[in-house]
Amino acid sequence: MKKKILVFGALFLTVLVKAQQDIKIDELSKHTGDSVKVCTKIFGGIYLDRSNGSPTLLDAGGKYPDAPLTILIWGDTRKQFKEAPDSFYKDKDVCITGRIKLYKDRPEIVIYDEKQIQVEK
Repeated sequence: MKKKILVFGALFLTVLVKAQQDIKIDELSKHTGDSVKVCTKIFGGIYLDRSNGSPTLLDAGGKYPDAPLTILIWGDTRKQFKEAPDSFYKDKDVCITGRIKLYKDRPEIVIYDEKQIQVEK
């Protein structure tokens, strides 16, 4: 069973990475529903450990509340990270891969695996 889960996870990530389009942060609204790769700076974040699902929200491309993109990391996924994402990624340039969704008419990418956020060198 574990082997099947690992194979499925590897296939999912492979499809996610290969299906992505590289886009600019100001083109997000044109790509709702698409799997994309967007590179930008993380301006800050917050860990809402007492909220339902214990989400971490990262402000990408600008400061809250004007960030053009929100990165959502649920509590279960946050456990995969070696360091707290809200502090580790702050003020770093990163590339994020994932599917753009709208939440309250604002672009968002949900992170399911730490490999979806890569710090640019």
